[in-house]
Amino acid sequence: MTLKIFSSFLVLSVVTWAANLFAQGGQEIVRQPTMKPNIIVFLADDMGAGDTSAYQDWAQNKDAQQLHTPAMEELARRGVRFTDAHAPHSRCTTTRYALMTGRYCWRTRLKHWVLFGNHGDPLIERERLTLPEMLQQAGYSTGMVGKWHLGLTYRQSDGRLAEGFDDADLRQPMADTPIDHGFEFFYGISRSHPTSGPGGLNRINAPDQSTGPGWIDGRTIVGATDNGKLLKEGAYDYWQVGNVMDRQAMRFLDASLEKDRPFFLYFASPANHSPYTPSKEIGGLQVEGASKYKDGTPTKSLRQDFVYQNDVHLKRLLTYLKETDDPRRPGRPLIENTLVIFTSDNGAEIDNKRFTGPLRSHKGSTYEGGHRVPFIASWPLGNVGDGNDKTSGATRSSLIALNDLYATFAEMVGEPLPPVSGKGRGAEDSVSQLQALQGRTDFLRPGAIFPNDHKEATKKRNDGRAVVAVRTNEAPLPGQWKLFLDSSYAWEGKLQPTELYNLANDPKESTNLLNQDDVKPVLEYLLKVAEEAAGDDGSSRE
Repeated sequence: MTLKIFSSFLVLSVVTWAANLFAQGGQEIVRQPTMKPNIIVFLADDMGAGDTSAYQDWAQNKDAQQLHTPAMEELARRGVRFTDAHAPHSRCTTTRYALMTGRYCWRTRLKHWVLFGNHGDPLIERERLTLPEMLQQAGYSTGMVGKWHLGLTYRQSDGRLAEGFDDADLRQPMADTPIDHGFEFFYGISRSHPTSGPGGLNRINAPDQSTGPGWIDGRTIVGATDNGKLLKEGAYDYWQVGNVMDRQAMRFLDASLEKDRPFFLYFASPANHSPYTPSKEIGGLQVEGASKYKDGTPTKSLRQDFVYQNDVHLKRLLTYLKETDDPRRPGRPLIENTLVIFTSDNGAEIDNKRFTGPLRSHKGSTYEGGHRVPFIASWPLGNVGDGNDKTSGATRSSLIALNDLYATFAEMVGEPLPPVSGKGRGAEDSVSQLQALQGRTDFLRPGAIFPNDHKEATKKRNDGRAVVAVRTNEAPLPGQWKLFLDSSYAWEGKLQPTELYNLANDPKESTNLLNQDDVKPVLEYLLKVAEEAAGDDGSSRE
């Protein structure tokens, strides 16, 4: 594994040493000896691929229906967009776990749903090597702003660990935050923005409030007072979440310029999770009331404004990268050697084909609408797109999942993957997608991805919803195959298939092929792949 990664890194080094130049909207990009890229991962909340005009052709939306997201369009022109990209799960906590660890969350105690309530014990074990910790080992400065939703641990007044929120003293430094899982810088919220702290919408700020702690800076609860759980006046405001995110992201980026090392920024936006609370403006750019459809008509929709807020955030980040010199490459802009990825934690929260695209269902479903997401990436010096915002950009139809970012980044920076067991384990379900990002049309993701969490499995929420799908483009018969296994796979490793679809000609998952004799080779293959990957201690990485 180490030799393979070193070889890939060496190839990339030779490529980027090349003396050729190419245009970036009138400015030449100078290829210099390879250095590790900066990385920004922008994770939207509940945003379907149809929510961005960068996917208008795929979603088949008319101009009068399609929200205009010019910054996302620009990123797609500079780089590459994927039309078969997937969140590893159909809800936020589980996807965020898989992104940070490279491991499916159905292998943990949380096999479906989310961490619920104002306190959740940390889901990531301390002995696990997370993605940001791997990047720290590679010399990166790591920062996160926004929604964590992977559990926190508070302290009591005497410094002992709190059992939950009720016995927590918000004035005490927190015992477990993202700082303990690989981030040197963290300014964010515990979970979704309306349930992270009292800040409006009838959630009263009082000494006995039980909503949440509001903003957290490292280990410090920013709004803590001497009066119980009462937060300082104005310390947490749902309608100002975007403004705080913007300021803190810029704070981290500015600080990173003073360090002679690359940075990793995880920008976990609360938008567009309901309730829809767009900022009036961010960095001088209007947000509330500013969203428009592609035909120029104002949307007059708070939801669309909140989706558009993500576009404003992205524009601010891209502008910063374009206008700021790279201290490691004097005279050159940061954007040339920064990998920027825009994606979402699951499908749209509303079952509407304008937002989900031509897919079945939406958030909370293992049908495609629940976990197929936008995925746009650009890194000019790494050959991820051409960096030219005047071209049309590239489109890839290969299979990719967010849990694959761990292995992808490891190959990019020349780090070996951790072991799949023991202390320091990690990336059990992560496969490098660097070749796909760089345009290798013959690249085929080995094995399968295993999305899960299926609200259609039961009428009421219960453990039967821990359904897992097995999705591959590598089956014995041509196609894009997807096999559903009932919840006993996640809980006990049993193989109980319920549905089988070929998405190549049935993207709406309407014709169940499970009992058709002519596809038995596919069924047998997918069951074998699932069997090899089963179990809490299992792995699907090859």
